[in-house]
Amino acid sequence: MMILAIIVGCVLGILIGFISPTIPYTVSQYLAIGIVAALDSVFGGIASNIKKNFDIKVFISGFFVNAILAMILTYLGEQLNVDIYLAAIIVFVGRMFNNLGIIRRYYLDVISEKKLFKKKD
Repeated sequence: MMILAIIVGCVLGILIGFISPTIPYTVSQYLAIGIVAALDSVFGGIASNIKKNFDIKVFISGFFVNAILAMILTYLGEQLNVDIYLAAIIVFVGRMFNNLGIIRRYYLDVISEKKLFKKKD
């Protein structure tokens, strides 16, 4: 299921890239923070799948709500002439590194268990 979603997302991204290959400078900041928020949700979904507590409703709502909130913070900061979006980036990137650590440890355990089983045979 998750692999299908990744494939569909990649195909949609490629198609949108062909339709609109350049992104105006005025919206690039919003797109960048939206992508960071979406990647945070993706890594969180993978980590929760590893922990066996993945919930599709939480994933989808977090995906869109985090991206929209981050874009609203970016807009508000732009209007106030304060870089508020940096706070969102720090939080999202910190959570991405935590989730990536969970994913990395899981796959390191899987790889080391396979090597242990091969040595016993």
